[in-house]
Amino acid sequence: MSKENKGAATQNEVRSPKAFLFIKRVIDILGALVGTVLTFFILLIVKIAFLVTGDKDKLIFKQTRIGKNGEPIKIHKIRSMVVNADEVLETILKEDPEKAEEYRVYKKLKDDPRITKVGRFIRRYSIDELPQFFDVLTGRLSLVGPRPYLFKEKDEMGKYYDTIIKVKPGITGFWQVNGRSNTDFETRLKMDKYYCRTRTLGMDFGIVFKTVYKVFKKEGAE
Repeated sequence: MSKENKGAATQNEVRSPKAFLFIKRVIDILGALVGTVLTFFILLIVKIAFLVTGDKDKLIFKQTRIGKNGEPIKIHKIRSMVVNADEVLETILKEDPEKAEEYRVYKKLKDDPRITKVGRFIRRYSIDELPQFFDVLTGRLSLVGPRPYLFKEKDEMGKYYDTIIKVKPGITGFWQVNGRSNTDFETRLKMDKYYCRTRTLGMDFGIVFKTVYKVFKKEGAE
């Protein structure tokens, strides 16, 4: 391949026409406005459930993730784990080699002991992600995009990193509706790269509808 063709290939790695980005942002704002109103009422119900089960700690937590162009962004989630989840995870991985290997491959644990009683329910229906509609309104996330990865996963993203960070991460995406908890980390990266290189508005609408279907069917979420 000539130098000119190599340059063109790199340039077209992620296609982002201005019209596409404008329409996508308008859809993001409209969708997030509806989602934010819905989230407000659900948060009240979840807070009551927290108190009933004796959980008096904070309802919402912020987490730093990798945003577009590699910039750090703060995203919001309903807390589904114990407050000291990171410390508990470190202990689990040190003491249990099988779980350590499972986490290395999938970047999550199937039967995660850190998840609270209410947390298991809200994860089953992806309710924990609802506060991210606010992050869509502020422009940190899109409704549809690649997964917002953790900075500790950056090195393991390897050759996929440069492509994935060219696109704003989303609440849902191609990986979430095509495997989610059943896919290993490498497959997840391949799916996100595929989305970044081939995304269209039609593809986004398809992902949104499939996400809603899977949430009600309780498929893939753990």
